[in-house]
Amino acid sequence: MPNNLPNILLIFADQMRGMDMGCAGNPDVITPNMDRLAEEGMYFLKAYANTPVCTPSRGSLLTGLYPLSHLAITNDLPIATNIPSVGKILKEAGYYVGYIGKWHLDGVPRDKFTPPGPRRLGFDDFWAVWNCSHDYFNAYYYRDTPEPIPLRRYEPIGQTDLAIEFIEESLKEKRLPFFLVLSWGPPHDPYWMVPEEYRSKYKPDEITLRPNVKLGTKKLLGPKDANLSPKETIANYYAAITALDEQLGRILEFLNDNDLTNETIVIFTSDHGDMLWSQGMMKKEQPFEESINIPFVIRWPKHIPSGEKNNILISIVDIAPSILGLLGIKIPEEIEGTDLSRVILGLEDKGPDSVFLQEIVPVDEGYAQGIREWRGVRTSRYTYACWQTGEGWLLYDNETDPYQMENLIDNPKYRSVREEMERILQYWLKRTNDPFLKWDEHIRRLGLVELWNERELYMHPNNPRLIDSSG
Repeated sequence: MPNNLPNILLIFADQMRGMDMGCAGNPDVITPNMDRLAEEGMYFLKAYANTPVCTPSRGSLLTGLYPLSHLAITNDLPIATNIPSVGKILKEAGYYVGYIGKWHLDGVPRDKFTPPGPRRLGFDDFWAVWNCSHDYFNAYYYRDTPEPIPLRRYEPIGQTDLAIEFIEESLKEKRLPFFLVLSWGPPHDPYWMVPEEYRSKYKPDEITLRPNVKLGTKKLLGPKDANLSPKETIANYYAAITALDEQLGRILEFLNDNDLTNETIVIFTSDHGDMLWSQGMMKKEQPFEESINIPFVIRWPKHIPSGEKNNILISIVDIAPSILGLLGIKIPEEIEGTDLSRVILGLEDKGPDSVFLQEIVPVDEGYAQGIREWRGVRTSRYTYACWQTGEGWLLYDNETDPYQMENLIDNPKYRSVREEMERILQYWLKRTNDPFLKWDEHIRRLGLVELWNERELYMHPNNPRLIDSSG
């Protein structure tokens, strides 16, 4: 086991797309601390969510497994507990391990208490978690007993207070090194639910809409958001990001004030993005850049090159094995992601040729917008996706068409590109043991019918998509 292991602070937002930071070239959003972190560390421009929806993506982040392996294949299905996780592995390596914020990996109901034990995936040392809620002005969390504890401040501020408490406790009790995951809820909707001090920093009329925005739909917005214009909504989305940026700054300053900067790996990322009217669509579960592109910035002074913008592909499933690789800890054979630690350390300049993308079970907002089961790949240049029926859906040349305005899927000039992308997709399906079935067939095959029906009755009591367990 390596000596002098660094602390690790893994911070991730919910539904924050990668293009919405100053360092990403968006002049409308105020993110001085995210920009500072990018200047002091390595910023990956091509970071992607393999399964752009909360539960599957979070499962992959913590395990390095694709959803068919960790079983949380769609929102609100519980993750398997007999699998490797970065929490378990680092706890066994001597880390003081903590998790704060949104979990969304323990099924329904969303307010359920997750007791100490295997359902926490190793995060038992310090647990301040709510399974899933987006009521940022009236938030709660559980510790080790089933009594909800109120967060008496705007949720990300209260969670950051807890993160600082965790680090203080770690220092005071000499429980080092520490590994903390801090999972913020914003900028996930409700978009309006952000304090006025952050909203006042933005003038909606000055917001620049992305060129691929197609206005119209409001059916997926709550009543308060539906009463706002798209520019007002996007201004609120940016305001939430600025609120998170301020909390990131608090943590970075605390590390600095306690001489922990050089001894701590800091990672900032997200579980997926948000369409926000691009392509005329909302939310996630889609292979468009707004849905799959996420921020990924990592800093470790004197180890990771600073100020480098890296174009190598990295995806959610690669994060856990890359953390272990940075620490020199053996990566379990079951882990499916790629260890990119040598890339992160500046020792190699070659990474994966492609990222595997998938939507195994369309649910909720994706299903309401007509999203069906799809698989796809993102290479450095192209995005490709097809439906489960085999019908081609989309092909974009992101180099010449960064806003994905021209779908080339049926363009005869790109037939050879489409064939090559299909070949890459078939490689990924084989590599991940994905038979690319209809959504309900996957649920049956994995023995998840009872859990799925429970989820549907909870999430959609008036119109559940139930599966006959005898079929």
